[in-house]
Amino acid sequence: MQFTDNYYDYYSKAIMKFPPIHLLIAILSVGYLSAQNTTQTTKNQGMNPNFSIVENTQQSLTHQTLLAAMQGSDLEDLLRNDGPFTVFAPSDKAFSKISSEKIAELLKSENKKDLTSLLTYHIIAGKISASKILKAMCQGNGVATYTTVQGKEIVATMKGTDIILTDALGHSAKITAADAEQCNGVMHLIDSVILPKQI
Repeated sequence: MQFTDNYYDYYSKAIMKFPPIHLLIAILSVGYLSAQNTTQTTKNQGMNPNFSIVENTQQSLTHQTLLAAMQGSDLEDLLRNDGPFTVFAPSDKAFSKISSEKIAELLKSENKKDLTSLLTYHIIAGKISASKILKAMCQGNGVATYTTVQGKEIVATMKGTDIILTDALGHSAKITAADAEQCNGVMHLIDSVILPKQI
């Protein structure tokens, strides 16, 4: 997906009527959209918009741990056939920040409940593009809060020109590539695993 001029028009017109905090977010938003416009095609290479979330994860060489989590939980069929969903997708490098022992333990069949809880914390019902997140932050004094399928909330804020997600434990993850279109939703690639509870 490429961002179009409509996004820039929206934020340019919005600047004149926003109070200071909204003005700051609007300016950062334009910077974020500009950065995404130059990197989006390269970063989302290999994501086929005609494929489902599961199918694109299967094709990805950098999301094999996420795929194993989908297969080890009860969510593979859901993310293949239903939707739309927004998935914040940790890369294999993101999962490597958690010890391999903990990941191996989570993937055991007896820990399916905890694995499903972790995975659903990365999913929001509905299709939420980066521009919608930015608009929500403009309307929320720099903060956008979303309830995940797991039930707990994640919080989106801006840091420089990056969208940052903060989890229930106060840990953060950066969206490194946004708006990877899927036939049943959208994926935003993130650089850390977000946690609903300590693992």
